[in-house]
Amino acid sequence: MSENNQKTTSLTLPHDVEPEAICGEKSCHMKHIMGKSNVQIQVNGRDIIITGDTNAKRRKTKAIINGLVTTNRNGGMINNDLIDKLMVPQASDAAANNNANGASDTFGKAAAGIKPVSARNAAQAAYFESLENKTLVFGVGPAGTGKTYLAVAAAVSAFKAKKVDKIILCRPAVESGERLGFLPGDMTQKIDPYLRPLYDALDELLGIKAVKEMLESRKIEIAPLAFMRGRTLNKSFVILDEAQNATDEQTKMFLTRIGIGSKAVLSGDITQIDLVPKSNSGLEKAMRAAKDSPLVAIHHFTSKDIVRAPIVQDIIQGYERIEEERRNNVQAPANKPEIN
Repeated sequence: MSENNQKTTSLTLPHDVEPEAICGEKSCHMKHIMGKSNVQIQVNGRDIIITGDTNAKRRKTKAIINGLVTTNRNGGMINNDLIDKLMVPQASDAAANNNANGASDTFGKAAAGIKPVSARNAAQAAYFESLENKTLVFGVGPAGTGKTYLAVAAAVSAFKAKKVDKIILCRPAVESGERLGFLPGDMTQKIDPYLRPLYDALDELLGIKAVKEMLESRKIEIAPLAFMRGRTLNKSFVILDEAQNATDEQTKMFLTRIGIGSKAVLSGDITQIDLVPKSNSGLEKAMRAAKDSPLVAIHHFTSKDIVRAPIVQDIIQGYERIEEERRNNVQAPANKPEIN
């Protein structure tokens, strides 16, 4: 690297992970990354400084380290094999390098009729792996991180590969500013707006015509969460979107629908609970109940993982800053009046 062009990018490890778990004994994990990335990494406590001659190299190295953090939080093992997987070029990198082989973590690349979908950052790459290998996956984080879209892509890929016979997508029909009774039409028409994001993902992945045919043949079902009661779902890929708006009872009901040969995904954002009171949400309790099972993976996305337009990341981080300021003000001790 030319020292004249060196610039730095820094990140601070979160307080719920140990630096040695991420960096390795005597920083062996960071040394492995440096040996393959043409960057320099300096570790100072929880602060990690990445030095490199291009923003792309520094950004990708930061994404890899964030991927190690996600793996650690999920109880996974960090080793050189994992690092090598996280370092596989993403689709955008492959295009830049005119390399048609691109990323290995791609849904739909081997099946006709599916738009290929590749992970766009390290957090998504780890999520990909769990969607393929775990029975139950939780994807929790802000809007724009790809939680639902990637889950739908995994479901379509599994169906095309004949791993499942049916795709079932559902959402809680919870009001957010409007009441169902005031919306026009019959009950089917009233709940349709709640399910529209799932239709949109399917339309983009498969095409409108194919989605219509699969809906008519009931190979794809899209329904409110309440319609799941009493069913046992065998050899199905089941997704509960906006899971933060499912009550504790509904969440337990959904999880106990999982049958033989099925996979399930719960995606949601615990900062966007529309239930009243918010404590009725069952998502966090479900994660605590399931976290010790080897068949389960829990992924926490952050505002840094947002892949929509940059303005979305700016807005989410702005709200996070305001919430952090609010918490700090609440926790600050009040000045007690002097007693004479």
